[in-house]
Amino acid sequence: MSLAVGRYASGAALKAPAGRPLPTEPRLTVHATQAGRITLTRDLASLRRGTYGITGHGTHAVVGPVLDSAEHTADTVVRRLERVTHGTLTPGESVRLTPNVHVGDPRTALGLDFADVEVPSENGLLPAWFVPGQRDTWVIAVHGLGATREQSLNVLRALHALRLPVLALSYRGDTGAPAPPDGINHLGETEWRDVDAAIRWAVGHGARRVVLLGWSTGATMALRAAQHSPLADRVAGLILDSPVLDWESTLRALAHARHLPRPLLPLAVRAAQGRAGLRPGRAAGAAGSGPPEVPAPTLIIHGPGDTVAPWQYSRRLADRRPDLVALHTVPGAPHAAMWNAGPEEYEERLRRFLVPLM
Repeated sequence: MSLAVGRYASGAALKAPAGRPLPTEPRLTVHATQAGRITLTRDLASLRRGTYGITGHGTHAVVGPVLDSAEHTADTVVRRLERVTHGTLTPGESVRLTPNVHVGDPRTALGLDFADVEVPSENGLLPAWFVPGQRDTWVIAVHGLGATREQSLNVLRALHALRLPVLALSYRGDTGAPAPPDGINHLGETEWRDVDAAIRWAVGHGARRVVLLGWSTGATMALRAAQHSPLADRVAGLILDSPVLDWESTLRALAHARHLPRPLLPLAVRAAQGRAGLRPGRAAGAAGSGPPEVPAPTLIIHGPGDTVAPWQYSRRLADRRPDLVALHTVPGAPHAAMWNAGPEEYEERLRRFLVPLM
């Protein structure tokens, strides 16, 4: 009985469907819309600073800052409605905030030329977008939990302005990509090999060096690839946004957000440990007798408000390796939404980090 409960509990944490907001994001109700404005349920989430996508049933829109001067009730908040990408926002609709401001592909969303390519991997062909540039240092972008390669669209324009070629990767479990052999997410423990495949593809198509840019578990995959890839010497740098550096904390957060009773959380963690091959001490950046291996200059962008991947592990990693790791802290932003809280500052941080690596 306990084994069956453990498998169910771990499944609640290890199965995060791509393209759906994480369950840690609260549901908000649309109370009203008018030209350039949307009224939402008042919540810590709806009060966040910055620019976010909102998604509902068949709907995607983009909201900007809170309009403090707009008339509202005590239990609502008014934000600027930047655009409705598709669908219709109707009063009473349930929506969630998402880091994805853009939908589509680099051409339809941003007007950037790109090619659909396929990256050979151990499990089959991985779909990817290749946005060309003039430099021989490439950026490989790897999305995280609950996201797709559309996550990279937030920063593609800034990377393109630096004339950097970008490979935005889909990996095992994504739509159009091979399924994981066991059907579950390993929080980067096995998925990093798809990033290794992307490095091989990039080098085979003209990249002299690569910078790995990842969000959430994509950041974990990037770090593992830089540690273990046979082509690790080609990795010029790492940009880790909200990295999952302690898998136990992340599993607990995801399972709890799916309303798993607290007494079952330790059981979920132990079951996930067995199912996904996650072993104590293997978490990138986990506490241990020595600092984790950071093989290249690294920029971590993370915030104390992250309830999925605790920020203190990023701070610990930066403190242990100040020679290689810089930590940019973003207050008030949820998991993997550091860009959303302040796009201009985020992109300036990327520029300062990337220019010496070109």
